[in-house]
Amino acid sequence: MVLAVDSGGSGLRVALAAHPVPKGPGAPAVRAGAPSPAPVPLGAPLTSREPVRTGPRGISARHLLDQLLPMARRLMAEAGTERIAAVAVGAAGLATLGDELRDELPGALERELGVRRLALAADAVTAYTGALGPRAGAVIAAGTGMIATGTDLTSWRRADGWGHLLGDCGGGAWIGRAGLEAALRAFDGRPGGSAGLLARAREVFGPMPELPGLLYPRTDRAAVLASFAPEVAALAGSDRVAEDILRAAARQMAESAAAVCPAGDEPHLALTGGVFNLGAALLGPLEEELAERLPHARRVPAAGDPLDGALRIAAGLADGRLALPPDERMLSVVTEKAVPGGV
Repeated sequence: MVLAVDSGGSGLRVALAAHPVPKGPGAPAVRAGAPSPAPVPLGAPLTSREPVRTGPRGISARHLLDQLLPMARRLMAEAGTERIAAVAVGAAGLATLGDELRDELPGALERELGVRRLALAADAVTAYTGALGPRAGAVIAAGTGMIATGTDLTSWRRADGWGHLLGDCGGGAWIGRAGLEAALRAFDGRPGGSAGLLARAREVFGPMPELPGLLYPRTDRAAVLASFAPEVAALAGSDRVAEDILRAAARQMAESAAAVCPAGDEPHLALTGGVFNLGAALLGPLEEELAERLPHARRVPAAGDPLDGALRIAAGLADGRLALPPDERMLSVVTEKAVPGGV
């Protein structure tokens, strides 16, 4: 069995899968040229709607474990297993805020679950691996946040992913914040406002003067901002300001993808993440921007999501055949000989 964890801006998802991947009748179909499928979860993944907190040393290992361990034990009990061959944890912010996770998770998971093979990956890496597998190219991962990741299979490159206060340009929180700014501009009577977005903001959040007090103290502020992105998309067909916000988001994402996509013959390019469910109002401008900035890249559909990527990484780790470049901050692997307290 392998265990996969996807920790993002909207909460935690955990899945347990049998490994190796079953073959023969009923096995997942593989398209020509597509990466091999990720292990199939045993039942629906378990979810938590509470994003993992950050503290003085970055992402809180204790808060992640408080959510993860009960879910992992439940999945193991339901599967009738006491052993996990490998775990992959994909975490938003790992590259810049992951010191505490790297220090504490290996020993804690060994003590609590007997895990001796652990991969700690930035959520950008799990998103990439879920979408493209071990192939050279670039992936735009956009949900609450936004990051573009690329690799030539010798090293990783990333652009943006700096969080909703400093970046994540084009992601759900960015779009939602831009929509709320346009609503407040209309409320104030300043240029650049949108009466339509003001009306939607009032319906969702109430009186505008109360919005800062509702928003600023929240620890899930990015998720709250992202919750307004669908309102922006819904108005894009009839509201020029909303349309311009989505066009700007598309431009930001394409610029990030161009910064990380490897040169060479037809690198693959995929999109993954919930923000693309906003539909044609975003996808249309994005395709135009990508065609202009990355004409040599081959657009392919994402094979899976970040949880699939974590499952794929865990399976490769269990096999000893993880075909992705290691990186101190983007993808680090701990084996049984290096686990603190392991034997």
